Amino acid sequence: MPPAPAVPTATYRLQLQPDFPFSAATTAVPHLAALNISHLHLSPVLEAVPGSRHGYDVVDPTRVREELGGEEGLRELSRTARDHGLGLILDIVPNHMAMSPRHNPALWEVLRDGPSSPRARWFDIDWEAQGGQVLLPVLGGPLGEEADRLKVDGDVLRYHDHAFPLREGTAGLPLPRLLDAQWYRPVWWRLARTELNYRRFFSISELIGVRVEDPEVFAATHAKILELLHEGVVDGLRVDHPDGLADPGGYLRRLHEATGGRWTVVEKILADGEGLPASWPVAGTTGYDALRHVDGLFMDPAGFEELLDRYRAFAAPQTDRGGDWDATVRRAAYKVLTHELAAESDRLTRVAARLCATSPETALRDRAPWALRTALTELLVRLEVYRPYSPEDAATVVTEEAAAEARRAFAVPEEAGAVDVVRDLLLGRYGDGPAQAEFRTRFAQTASALRAKSVEDTAFYRYVPLLSATEVGGEPGDPAVGPDRFHAYCARVQRDWPATGTVLSTHDAKRSADVRAALHVLTECPGRWADVLAEASRGVEPVPDGQLAWAAWQTVFGLGPAGDERAREERVREALLKHVREAGLFTSWTEQEPPYEEAVARFVAAGPCGVPGRKVAELREALEPHIRANVLGAALVHLTMPGVPDLYQGTEREYRALVDPDNRTPPRFGEDGGGGRSEKEAVTRAALALRARRPEVFGTSASYEPLAAVGPAADHCLAFARSSEVVTAVTRLSLRLAESGGWRDTRLPLPRGRWADVREPGREFEREVRAAELFAASPVVLLERLPE
Repeated sequence: MPPAPAVPTATYRLQLQPDFPFSAATTAVPHLAALNISHLHLSPVLEAVPGSRHGYDVVDPTRVREELGGEEGLRELSRTARDHGLGLILDIVPNHMAMSPRHNPALWEVLRDGPSSPRARWFDIDWEAQGGQVLLPVLGGPLGEEADRLKVDGDVLRYHDHAFPLREGTAGLPLPRLLDAQWYRPVWWRLARTELNYRRFFSISELIGVRVEDPEVFAATHAKILELLHEGVVDGLRVDHPDGLADPGGYLRRLHEATGGRWTVVEKILADGEGLPASWPVAGTTGYDALRHVDGLFMDPAGFEELLDRYRAFAAPQTDRGGDWDATVRRAAYKVLTHELAAESDRLTRVAARLCATSPETALRDRAPWALRTALTELLVRLEVYRPYSPEDAATVVTEEAAAEARRAFAVPEEAGAVDVVRDLLLGRYGDGPAQAEFRTRFAQTASALRAKSVEDTAFYRYVPLLSATEVGGEPGDPAVGPDRFHAYCARVQRDWPATGTVLSTHDAKRSADVRAALHVLTECPGRWADVLAEASRGVEPVPDGQLAWAAWQTVFGLGPAGDERAREERVREALLKHVREAGLFTSWTEQEPPYEEAVARFVAAGPCGVPGRKVAELREALEPHIRANVLGAALVHLTMPGVPDLYQGTEREYRALVDPDNRTPPRFGEDGGGGRSEKEAVTRAALALRARRPEVFGTSASYEPLAAVGPAADHCLAFARSSEVVTAVTRLSLRLAESGGWRDTRLPLPRGRWADVREPGREFEREVRAAELFAASPVVLLERLPE
């Protein structure tokens, strides 16, 4: 077999876990090779918390995870993959490790020896706060209620399943003195919200930030990954959450040099209109920007606006103050910054106050911490991207317009000067010393955590007129993407980032692509949807709230029939319980309201998953041809547009999954689910085979040419050519198309030459082809130019 290409032609994501270790992936290699992918894309493989189903909670970056089969298991998978012409891409986690001392040897050493430990530089800990002790939010209640459960066992302090090292010579002290003598302090878990003094991953206290910007820390935490790369065991990398790092650009430059320039993509979420920093030496993103553009093609903009009106009428007054997206995000940001990220806000304020108090610049002096906190809050909640990367970048991120709005939050105009102080510090107008750099770094890291928590983990669950629009990287307030906008995006990708990643479904997706494809159809029939919902809702178990009910009905519509009804009900119930906890309007993860959550469960059983749910099922069945068009259209566009497509496990076939952990079920290769090879799989195999056979047509030196249909239904055809050798044509908004009379005299002019249907041998076209003929057998067509 030839070696895997340096730049993948297509990758396939596998979620490794104890129930799906390296050996299971090894047995799947023949099937995956037959799909014509070039690389397996593996979830994190380094030693993680025992039992972890995702691997992002790394405890030892120097070892390959034993539960998956250890390093030999990974090497065997690599050998088998190479025997079949495949390479490996690894997902790596530079930003954080698990806050689990008994499993994390580096952290154990730091908690035992304190800031003098050689590994203390690994972790982002504010040793000046909390009396020089690291707060460990592990106790089930205040210390006074839990003290009897803290036990000394030799040189170890135990609390239930937790174990902590004791500082030398302290084991014999009485408990109060013993706790005071440690470099850490076990506290009630609720104190994490406001008192924590280490950087976390978002608001997850079980994950501690790593100072990978330190060259020694980089070397220590990347040695095993680099060894696997340089020995040819793996070929490329996916970098998780670079926005959490102190200096993403510096880290990526160091990584690029250390790997010798291997293909690397970053999990960077780009806001609408935001570009990836051109200075980053990477192939591109993991593809959420592509997901947003592909999804948007299959949404009707006018229909979405009507659906939004219907949502407001159905869910009022429980909608988040009228269903306005920007307002929803702003309110969510205030809530997250003052609750989940209160500790991070405190630390940022301390850094700003210390800088102002010690600065030789008189303009920075006499700034009250409360004023600085207010200024920081008002500027942070107005950021429309994840973070600035430099003082120059800050000028476009922390705009003067945002500053003007922030000043109005101050009752006393003189105090509003704190806004200008903060903004000027971000813009580098007061020098570039260590204190200023620390402030800019903390601001950027807090901003990225805030954006993720307020948008992805809060607003997406509060603003639900169309669930398929609330996807990572999405723009729920303006989700539709027209053909011209899509073509412009693809042209930019081919020009600037031709080897970037593209995705439709991921391990982090709120809903799989096929679930979203079904939901897109609702933008083509908003009135019909609202009528069915009104009928289905009559006489149902009292609805907990209108917003939840709307989301619940859309969830069962998107999921559709899914095997055993009891299992389906459980999946829907668990997804909706997560929904209401993330929304945080009536219950939350930390302040659960059992009566409300029980009402949600009863409603799911009696309504969406009960007899009334059949009305919604009947609507879905009636719309099935249009769901099919969306599923196939999204799949083919994804597989042939610029970039490197990444398929999530199982998505070569119909794959309907809800939010994690529903979407992380181990795949079952070799099973057809009782349906044989599906039409989606046929489309997927045809496109991947063509990519593998004609890499020059789709690669970094390829071209992208929009093709415009002509005629009365031209907007319903999305078509493009790759390197003048392959043509993709798909049907969009097929329900609207059918209602308007079909294709009629719409035609698609093809590039010069004769063209063969890749999936239907014998079907050939040239020049201008009638759309009705082109799409006679399928809503999607893949053509290849015949030799002259």
